Amino acid sequence: MSRCLVDRIMGHRRDVPSGALWCVRRSVLVEGRSQREVAREFGISRKTIQKMLRYAVPPGYQRLQPVKRPKLGPWVGVIDAILEDDRQRPVKQRHTAKRIFHRLREEHGFGGGYTIVKDYVRTATLRGREMFVPLTHPAGEAQVDFGEALVVMGGVERKAHYLAMDLPHSDDCFVVAFPAETTEAFLEGHVRAFAYFGGVPTRILYDNTKIAVAKILGGAERQRTRAFCEVQSHYLFADKFGRPAKGNDKGKVEGLVGYARRNFMVPIPRASSWEEVNARLEDDCRKRRERRLRGHTETIGERFERDHAALQPLPAASYEACEKISARVSSLSLVRYRSNDYSVPTEYGHRQVWVKGYVHEVVIACGSEVIARHQRSYEVFKFHNSI
Repeated sequence: MSRCLVDRIMGHRRDVPSGALWCVRRSVLVEGRSQREVAREFGISRKTIQKMLRYAVPPGYQRLQPVKRPKLGPWVGVIDAILEDDRQRPVKQRHTAKRIFHRLREEHGFGGGYTIVKDYVRTATLRGREMFVPLTHPAGEAQVDFGEALVVMGGVERKAHYLAMDLPHSDDCFVVAFPAETTEAFLEGHVRAFAYFGGVPTRILYDNTKIAVAKILGGAERQRTRAFCEVQSHYLFADKFGRPAKGNDKGKVEGLVGYARRNFMVPIPRASSWEEVNARLEDDCRKRRERRLRGHTETIGERFERDHAALQPLPAASYEACEKISARVSSLSLVRYRSNDYSVPTEYGHRQVWVKGYVHEVVIACGSEVIARHQRSYEVFKFHNSI
């Protein structure tokens, strides 16, 4: 047996067959032959024999000190600064190891080779990657997000914007679709979800949607919109907002958005109205409660009982899920709301009115009197007579 083969067996190649190592160990430990005799027979040193006797399995190579990079050392800080700056850049415009190597040579007079730069960049990149710890979710908390999918409404294909609310503790969910992702859809989605669950979550996690967040103030501080403050004041749930561009902060509902699209909306739903679409979605959510997800011994419905017990009770008074704005009637007896003109009786010309924009209806009031109702339009620059 050659010295090269023994070294590979003892050091360093776990994939080499262990037959030769077995021969040496058996010759000494079982047959009682001397180490000197075995070393002479196999053509290896006694130090190697002693090492083979100490280890039944090759121990592999173990580094006792950190890797020393004398040629790269003075430029490590430069590389770290480039990689740190890349965190704020688009993924497709970040430095490769080769680009960093060229910059070090051209801008900093680096005289080393590409390999040591590449190895350091790979190690530093792995060191800087995020690590995740599986979370346990308290009962009674929720996450909310919007998704998009196609539906066929009255024979016409159109885009649906659906609000998904997930209870991470039990994985129970509620999904409802709307013609657009608007303030009134956001509000009505909450009203319907709370009614479906039979209570109000203690805390809800959101992304930084402009419907809820008027301004990001830094850290966890947010300036909330008026509409969001109203619905929060009515239902008294606590809120939490994820970090910008960090979808994994609300991974449960992100997963639900994709699940609902793949399972509730394939094949593409066909219906005559939004209410028909939403009746089907609610039925799908109820059926899902019968599922037992991987890693759980209970069904979603059984785990939901703990969520339900932790929910806050629904308020006695109902919430009006609409956007409210003040407007003035034009000389043509028209009121503009969301790029559309809606008519009112001529006697209210030039007067200040309140416009309430619901998902499917626009209601115009003067004082406490409702003066016009219109079917909500999502087209642009259309005229609508009162109904």
